[in-house]
Amino acid sequence: MELQRRREREEVSELALGFASQEHELIATELVGMEVEQKQADLVQQFVLLAANARGRAAVELITHATSHPQLFAFSELLASPHIAELKGTEHSASLDLLRLFAHGTWSDYKNNAQMLPTLDPQQELKLKQLTVMTLAETAKGIVRGKLDQRRRCFEVQFAAGRDLRPGQLDNMIAVLANWLSSSDNLLLTIQEKIKWADSMSEQDRRHKKEVEDKAEEMRKSIKAEMELRGQQDVVYSEAGALMDFVDEDRSRPKRRR
Repeated sequence: MELQRRREREEVSELALGFASQEHELIATELVGMEVEQKQADLVQQFVLLAANARGRAAVELITHATSHPQLFAFSELLASPHIAELKGTEHSASLDLLRLFAHGTWSDYKNNAQMLPTLDPQQELKLKQLTVMTLAETAKGIVRGKLDQRRRCFEVQFAAGRDLRPGQLDNMIAVLANWLSSSDNLLLTIQEKIKWADSMSEQDRRHKKEVEDKAEEMRKSIKAEMELRGQQDVVYSEAGALMDFVDEDRSRPKRRR
């Protein structure tokens, strides 16, 4: 029983240490992610400000610049810019379609519709392929970060720069995150219950140990008192025996006549 309790306490301790280590790793990953997201937000804001004064051909050139920028991976805000939206139905509408493809599409989408879209330069090709990799949740430097688990033969994604959402995707993401949050809460409750149980077992062990020590102390005192009592009785018996010997000896002596 004691061995089982010790093992369960060790399991709880290992679990707590594992969660602490994972928490530190997640914090470091989140800090990296926050830095990347801040850079993205700054770039998006720059392009949105430029789009406020770009019309017609200037808007097309801005789209080309945005879709070839090596560090820009979000285009929804640019798509929502009024001057960019004005390209719809004009001779430059293909550039608007291209920007929409970079926001939501993949390399396969471009190849299937290449005849209706502007020709991509090498930087744009690379960007669209990187965006495709993001969609597939595979690794690409600066886009998806994680570690390779050779034992399980898989790649654990720790951070991924998010792509623009298609209409209707947000509700699904909220549902997935809500399920994840519920599972996390249940796991946390289980861990807390395990910790409480381990604390309870530890307190019971402490009380049991105290009871055993108290009983042992009482036994020591009892044995000591009994030994002292026996020692006193031996002394009394010894003195009584000596007196009896003296009386017997005195009786055996001859008496003088008066």
